[in-house]
Amino acid sequence: MNILILGSGGREHAIAHKISQSPKIGNLFVAPGNAGTSQIATNVEVGVNDFDGIRTLVLDENINLVVVGPEDPLVNGVHDFFLNDSELKNVPVIGPQKAAAELEGSKEFAKEFMMRHNIPTAAYQSFTSNNLEEGYAFLETLRPPYVLKADGLAAGKGVLILQDLNKAKQELKAMLLDSKFGDASATVVIEEFLDGIELSCFVWSDGSNYKILPTAKDYKRIGEGDTGLNTGGMGAISPVPFADEIFMQKIEHQIVKPTVEGLKKDNLPYVGFIFIGLIKVGDEPKVIEYNVRMGDPETEVVVPRLKSDLVDVLVAMSEGKLDQINLEIDERAATTVMAVSGGYPEAYEKGKEITGIESIQDALVFHAGTKLKDGKVVTNGGRVIAITSFGNDFKEALEKSYQNIEKLHFDGMYYRKDLGFDL
Repeated sequence: MNILILGSGGREHAIAHKISQSPKIGNLFVAPGNAGTSQIATNVEVGVNDFDGIRTLVLDENINLVVVGPEDPLVNGVHDFFLNDSELKNVPVIGPQKAAAELEGSKEFAKEFMMRHNIPTAAYQSFTSNNLEEGYAFLETLRPPYVLKADGLAAGKGVLILQDLNKAKQELKAMLLDSKFGDASATVVIEEFLDGIELSCFVWSDGSNYKILPTAKDYKRIGEGDTGLNTGGMGAISPVPFADEIFMQKIEHQIVKPTVEGLKKDNLPYVGFIFIGLIKVGDEPKVIEYNVRMGDPETEVVVPRLKSDLVDVLVAMSEGKLDQINLEIDERAATTVMAVSGGYPEAYEKGKEITGIESIQDALVFHAGTKLKDGKVVTNGGRVIAITSFGNDFKEALEKSYQNIEKLHFDGMYYRKDLGFDL
C-alpha cells in the first residue's frame, strides 16, 4: 500500500523508518520530509498545512493511508478536509478530527474535558485581557512556583514556570496584553504547580479500542540539570524506570480509559495517537497536558521499540480493529540524544554542513532539522539530529548514544550530556 506521512521532524523520520521495514509498504511519501527521510522515502515539497497540495499529492500518487505527524494540521482540520471531499473521504487519516484536536489546540478545552470526566489534573483557572486583575488575584492565592500556560499552540514554548509572584504578574500581562506568544496567549491558563517527576504515556486509539505503548521521559530544558529555556525536547529515555506495573495500572484506569471513553461520550471521533504528559505526585499520576500526536523526541525511543509491523497497526486503527492487534515490544531500553543548533531555542543559524553521520555505528540516526543542499546534509532547524541507541538498561543505551553523537560535527552543535540524571 502507498502511505503518506505529513511532517519534517525526527518524529516523522522515526515513523517512516518503522513503516519502511514493513513488507506491506508500496510507495512511501513524506511531505515535506528532511534529509533523513529522503533516504527511505520520497520527499515531496508540500507543507503540512497546504491542504490543496496534499489533496493533489494523495490523488496523483494513489495514497491509501495518511499519517499526520505534527499537531498544526490536525488543529487546522486536515482530517475534516478529507472527510468533506468526495474524492478523499475514503482515504483513512491517522490523527483526530478538528473538534477532538482541541485537546492540544486549547489548554482550557483540555482542562474542562478532564474536569468533566474526573481525570486527575492540577487545579486551574483561565484568564483573558478582560479579567487580568482577577488573574493577578488568583496568582496571589497560589504558592510558588507559578505555572502560566498559553491556551493555544506555541510550539512547545508557551509554558512558563516562575518562582516570583511579581514576575508571574508581569509575564501574565505580557502574555495577555502584549501578545508574548501571539494569538496563542489570548487566553492564559494558570495552574497550581505539581511537584513530582514527569513522564509521557502514548496511547493509540481507533475510536473505541486502545493500546498503551511503552512509557518515555523527555528532557525539555536547554541546560543541564533541567535549567534554562524550554525547548522542543533535548532527548528521551524509554521505558521510564519508576513506572512499575502498579503505577501503570493507575495510569490506565484513572487516565487512559476515562480519556478514550470521554472522547466517545463527548462525540469526538478519535482515530490516532494520544500523547498524555503526566506527572507522578507521590504515588499518583496526574495529567499535565494532552497532545494529539506522538511526542518528539519520545517517538524516536518509543517507535523503535515496537517489534510489530507498524503498517498492520495503522490499518487496524483506521478500521476500528485495534483490539485484534497484539503489540510486540522490544524489552531493551532505548535512549535518544538530540544535537541542536547553537543559540537554540532562541535565534540560531541554518545551513551548517553536518559531517560524521556515516561513521555512526550500532545506533539509529533520526534527522529532525536537516535538508540536502548541493548533495550535502545541512542544518535546517533548531533541533537537528537525534541519535537513538538500545541497551539492557537506560545507562547502557545512553553510553552508546553519547559515544556516537561525538562523531557528529556541525558549526555551533550542542547537546545535553546529563540525560537520565534524575533517574
